[in-house]
Amino acid sequence: MAVKDINAKGGVLGKQLKLEIGDDQCDPKQAVQVANDFVKKGVVFVAGYFCSGSSIPASDIYAEEGILQITPASTNTKFTDDPAAKGIKTIFRTCGRDDLQGVFDGTWLAKTYAGKNVAILDDKSAYGQGLAVDTQKNFEAAGGTVALRDTYTSKEKDFSALVSKLKDAKIDAVFIGGYHFDVGLIMRQAREQGLSADFVSGDAMNSAELWSISGPAGEGLRFSDASSALNLDSAKDVVAAFRADNYEPEGYTLSTYAAIQAWAAAAEKAGDIEGAKVADALRSGPIQTVTGELSWDAKGDLTKSTYAWYVWHEGKYAQEPLN
Repeated sequence: MAVKDINAKGGVLGKQLKLEIGDDQCDPKQAVQVANDFVKKGVVFVAGYFCSGSSIPASDIYAEEGILQITPASTNTKFTDDPAAKGIKTIFRTCGRDDLQGVFDGTWLAKTYAGKNVAILDDKSAYGQGLAVDTQKNFEAAGGTVALRDTYTSKEKDFSALVSKLKDAKIDAVFIGGYHFDVGLIMRQAREQGLSADFVSGDAMNSAELWSISGPAGEGLRFSDASSALNLDSAKDVVAAFRADNYEPEGYTLSTYAAIQAWAAAAEKAGDIEGAKVADALRSGPIQTVTGELSWDAKGDLTKSTYAWYVWHEGKYAQEPLN
């Protein structure tokens, strides 16, 4: 949609954009293959990837080739911290960072479940582990004590042993750093086994697929994510166009659209598509996107991120009012 809309307005620097799509399947090795394939095809900009565990290894290839990369979804701190430490300036994101989300999640958990038994789990991935570690750090800093800390293997089918541990520890609330396909299954098996604990997670729960896996067991799942751009004036026309096309722009749709918008605007500003020049243009001042006015710091992180809580109810999730 973003490429189509930009091309309809004349493209970038007088040229039409051509979209190349690669599927890394959330697998680091596949992510590197996709990156190498894009390099061979002469790609000048990458909007991706989804999983931090894919974005991080692929970013090494893009950085080496001077290709600008903006992830709309990868929140692990290493994605921008490590390249910045090496002086690499062509890596950005249009989403927040795990350490900031961890402050939001951890302090809320400590306040809400004071005196209760809280478990923190993660799937051992760059994203899941990063978010769980940052949440635990802030939970404990705010006075919380973790009753159970454990990990699980992503894409397993049987989580009954994990559920039994949660039941034995008399857990009142479970925070999970991981992806929706696992959390949906864990919740379903937890309810089947009589565990009534509250479930809390991070931004990867913003997929409609979650409910197709969890069913009614997903009721009440709470997750943190960036404050929704769906109702912003800047997004109104684009959201209407998506919906007219029978697509609900959930999850990272608008942050991906914004990443492509930002690259196009910065390339026009720089008068060039060379990665380093576009990167300088991105940092030189705010850029208007569907998700509002965005600006980036020296590392390529957004200068402002606002988090909110979302709750699943009857097959849909909705944002709670900002405090």
